[in-house]
Amino acid sequence: MIIPYKDLEKTTLINLIESFVLREGTDYGDIEKTLNEKVDDVYKQLEVGEVFIQYSEEFDSVNIVFKDHLQK
Repeated sequence: MIIPYKDLEKTTLINLIESFVLREGTDYGDIEKTLNEKVDDVYKQLEVGEVFIQYSEEFDSVNIVFKDHLQK
């Protein structure tokens, strides 16, 4: 199930994004980004629909997933 990011309280959303960013371990190339910059990047991706917040009833968990990885 997709959860609209605007339905979450701001603090909850930021905590979710921070958790996602910290476990992803993404390589940003030669320029290292701060946690805040990474959080801002993911927030912008939520705004434009590149990533979504998905709740899994099977695993009772919430995750941020890229549009092309959404489970039907």
